[in-house]
Amino acid sequence: MEREHRESNYTECSEAVIDRGLTCATLVHKKLGPAGSNESVYRHAMIVELRREGLQAQAEVEVPVYYDGVRLPVAFRADITVEGCLLLELKSVEAISDLLFAQTNNYLNLLKFRRGFFLNFNVRLMKLGIKRVSVGPEKDN
Repeated sequence: MEREHRESNYTECSEAVIDRGLTCATLVHKKLGPAGSNESVYRHAMIVELRREGLQAQAEVEVPVYYDGVRLPVAFRADITVEGCLLLELKSVEAISDLLFAQTNNYLNLLKFRRGFFLNFNVRLMKLGIKRVSVGPEKDN
């Protein structure tokens, strides 16, 4: 698994894993197109491509929620995690809202992942639908 721990306890993902994950997104977009499919179709197709690429990928990953040090009996669901270090949130929307960015920042903090990406498949070219989100020290979004 290509991950490293920083002093901040956030898990960093290698650029190679990130590149391979984004390449899979581009391939899925090329095969399914930008319209007519809902997010669950893209999610299932992404899992197929990520695993074909030899990456460990999990869909609908439970993200535990803590309140004042107590784990609550509810959880969020992250769309896809890759190699235990990268979060991929899939959307098929007109635009990514600030609320979706806040939600993804929250997931990254709870998972202790440094980096994640929005993959909005409702765009003409996939590169227009890829938005990076980072948390922790030296945050870059």
